[in-house]
Amino acid sequence: MSNIQKIILITGAARRIGAEIARTFHQTGYGVVLHYRDSSDEAATLVKLLNEARENSAWAVQANVQSVSQIQQMVAEVLEKTGRLDVLVNNASTFYATSVDGATEEQWDDLIGSNLKAPFFVSQAAFPALKNTRGCIVNIVDIHAKRSLRHYPVYSVAKSGLSALTESLAKELAPDVRVNGVSPGVILWPENQSQDTRYEIINKIPLQRQGLPRDIADTVLFLAVKASYITGQVIAVDGGKSLV
Repeated sequence: MSNIQKIILITGAARRIGAEIARTFHQTGYGVVLHYRDSSDEAATLVKLLNEARENSAWAVQANVQSVSQIQQMVAEVLEKTGRLDVLVNNASTFYATSVDGATEEQWDDLIGSNLKAPFFVSQAAFPALKNTRGCIVNIVDIHAKRSLRHYPVYSVAKSGLSALTESLAKELAPDVRVNGVSPGVILWPENQSQDTRYEIINKIPLQRQGLPRDIADTVLFLAVKASYITGQVIAVDGGKSLV
C-alpha cells in the first residue's frame, strides 16, 4: 500500500505530454501511476527516475485501453498498488490521417477506440474509487474537436466525441466527481511535419509561438488542484489558434 496522500493515474504516460503530466504532479507530491500499452522501456525509465526522487511514489501498469476487460484489470491493479485514486487523466490517443475515400473499418475502430471508447470505460471503471476521494477526471481533448482537421476526419470526430463525453460525464458523475478537459493546440509536432509547414502554422497563431508540454501539464494540475468549482469545461491551451 502507498502512504502517498493523493494518487493520479495517467493513461499513455510513458512519453510526450503524458510523461510531462506525470512529472508535474509528482513534483507537487502526488503518487503517480503511469499507464502504457507498448512503451515499457520508457515507462520503466520514468518510474525509476521518479522513485529515485521520492521512494515508493511511482508505478507503471500495462493495458490495452481499447479492451474493457484490460481496463478493469488495470484499475484493480492501481488500487491494489496504491489503495486509492484521486485524479484520472485520459491522455492515451492514436493520431494519424485518414482519407474519406480510403479510411478502413480498422482505422475507424482504432481512432474511435483510443480517443473515445477508452476514456469512457476507464472513467467508468475508476468512478467508484474517485467517488470515495471526491476526485476528478481530466480528458485530453484537442482544439480540432471544434474545428475539424483536414485529412483527419475520423480523429476529429473521435475528439469531438470526447469533448461531448466530458460534458456528459460532468453531469452524470456530479456531485461526487468533477470532469473537465484540456484541448492542446500546437504543442508537439508530428514527426513527419516539414519545417515550412511548421512556420506557416506558427504564423497563424496569435501568440506566434509553439506551446510546451508543460503548458498542458500545468492546466491539468490547475483543474485537478485549484478548480474545485469547475466541471464540464474544456480549456483550449493553444496560444489563441482556435480563434482564427
